[in-house]
Amino acid sequence: MLLLRKAFRIFAANLLLAALLPLDSEQAARPQPRPAGRVQFNNVAAESGITFRNVNGASAEKHMFETFGSGVGVIDFDNDGLPDLFFANGADLAHGKPSPGNALYRNLGNGKFEDVTAKAGVAGNGMFATGVTVGDYDNDGYLDIYVTGYGGNQLFRNNGDGTFSEVTARAGVGASGWSSSAAWVDYDRDGYLDLFVGRYVDSDLRKPPNCGYQKPGYRMYCDPQVFDGTPALLYHNNGDGTFTDVSRKAGVANPAGKTLGVAIGDIDGDGWPDIFVTNDGVRNFLYRNKGDGTFDDITYGAGVGFDMNGKALAGMGTEIVDLDGDGLPDIFFTAFSDQYNPLFRNLGKLLFEDATVKAGLPSSVKTLGFGAKVFDFDNDGYPDIYVTDGHVTDNVALYDPRLSYRQTDLLYRNLGGGHFREVSAESGPAFRIQHVGRGLAVADFDNDGDLDVVVSDSGGSPLLLRNDGGNRNHWIALRARGRESNRFGIGAKVRVTSGGRTQLREVNPYGSYLSTSDTRLYFGLGEATLARIEIEWPSGKKQAIDGVRAGQILQLDEADAKR
Repeated sequence: MLLLRKAFRIFAANLLLAALLPLDSEQAARPQPRPAGRVQFNNVAAESGITFRNVNGASAEKHMFETFGSGVGVIDFDNDGLPDLFFANGADLAHGKPSPGNALYRNLGNGKFEDVTAKAGVAGNGMFATGVTVGDYDNDGYLDIYVTGYGGNQLFRNNGDGTFSEVTARAGVGASGWSSSAAWVDYDRDGYLDLFVGRYVDSDLRKPPNCGYQKPGYRMYCDPQVFDGTPALLYHNNGDGTFTDVSRKAGVANPAGKTLGVAIGDIDGDGWPDIFVTNDGVRNFLYRNKGDGTFDDITYGAGVGFDMNGKALAGMGTEIVDLDGDGLPDIFFTAFSDQYNPLFRNLGKLLFEDATVKAGLPSSVKTLGFGAKVFDFDNDGYPDIYVTDGHVTDNVALYDPRLSYRQTDLLYRNLGGGHFREVSAESGPAFRIQHVGRGLAVADFDNDGDLDVVVSDSGGSPLLLRNDGGNRNHWIALRARGRESNRFGIGAKVRVTSGGRTQLREVNPYGSYLSTSDTRLYFGLGEATLARIEIEWPSGKKQAIDGVRAGQILQLDEADAKR
């Protein structure tokens, strides 16, 4: 079964490749690559004091959840301006062993992190934890942590004194089944963050199917087609510390879902946040927010449900970001080996095109992508793409010697106009590390102006990749403080104009795979030293600031905005 999935219509994809390549005139019109600053990424996890190791519970029975890995969350839990790290952890459920616990590391500001898990009280209840979603659901100014997992989820409320309280039952967000990626989103714009929770397949620990060749050493993890899907959940924030399940009423409870990635973004510019869901082996979901508490599934009309051949991909991590600078948020997600990582360009009017080949991204890759983040690693003003890789089948080489379980990551540099070039080989020793990548998040951990990367490893130690050289170009960062809107301004739209160009981003740290990035928003300015900043808050209020100098982290306060 894996062979069918792995070989997944390679011939058809290659057949269409020539037809989809840009015309000669398009090639001539492409912007030429600007000189790169030779940014280098170096793994500093060990020297920083991060000793966490993920438990994936790998067993001879090959339970599906053992392939999942766990995510990572960036959270400045003590509001000292230094991004801290939270790692979710798995468990050895096949042998009845609970998780050794999640881990919270406090950023000490000198390149070191301190394990404060015990003091903070966030180790968890021993469940197999998968996703990490960070947001201030009670608007008290402190970021809280929602952890998804196999068999149930947990909500940790930040007490504001370095400790957390587990409030899952009181809040009513424990869920059931197997949850994957989740995201905080104020879908009704009432000033309180609601919670969207993706769920994966219906898998019974007591009845693992036996897949693969029936001979010693060849048993493999099953294709998700063996299992039924599970509907996602949408919890409405009641504003009093409790939530109400409105999934069916809102129109997002599709039982066919096998969710791995969730991204939030206003795809049509109407001011209401929309939701994109990547599914594993079935079509994706694009939910358009109607502004009345309900969503329309517009996937078929929008053209984002399937690959260029009209077939469902095994979608993993995902992002909604304007990649070509036209002011319209595009969609990118990762997929299985011998598939490809699609880029859907937003054409406006709720239409997208598969622009993967036109963008210079490969139409077939041997790597299996999970976490993905779009960010400007070299601060040249053009958002780039980072993908972390790792297979799900530990013995995949027995079935196809071209493939490997442990893999290296990919970095695609934006050349302008939505065209990309892979620069992994020239971007430092981090891209020579073979690992089993899963969750991925970005943050400026050392506050030096360029974004660093953290990657979780299934069954191994995480990578903390310091960005060396990304701050050679100018930059500016923004921290939002909501008043009528949610406290951290999640969902606010920010436009930065510098050097004759305008960049549009949303304050939205979600996406990727099972992970949450920094709530601060970073913009590369290239050679420009001044910028105009415009922000549109979820409440509808707007403000603009001219002549903002580069090289600073600027706080924007909704109190200064006007209708």
